[in-house]
Amino acid sequence: MTAQLTPPVFWILTCLASERRHGYDILRATEEASGGEVSLRVTSLYAALERMERDGLIVVDGEETVNGRARRYFRISPAGSERLDQEVTRMEQAARAARASMARRAPVFGAPMAVRP
Repeated sequence: MTAQLTPPVFWILTCLASERRHGYDILRATEEASGGEVSLRVTSLYAALERMERDGLIVVDGEETVNGRARRYFRISPAGSERLDQEVTRMEQAARAARASMARRAPVFGAPMAVRP
């Protein structure tokens, strides 16, 4: 079984699944997409991107200079797309199992019972 992705890696891959992005755009997009769950610092982001590149999940997709600042772009790799798909499937299966269990739950002990007339 493949290890579960960490929240930052999951959200970075999610944001790169639709388009290539540069570092600041990844920071903004991951925070927005995760509903604020993931709010990375620049140093944490680039450490994660380096690990993800080394693991083959993402690739560098060019650099450009904008207003005198270098931007490095990243895109998800085929292996990264496959890994993200596996994680989404795992999460969907877990959610289905939880919902099924919740649907079968017994009444909560001590909860008020309905009174019959």
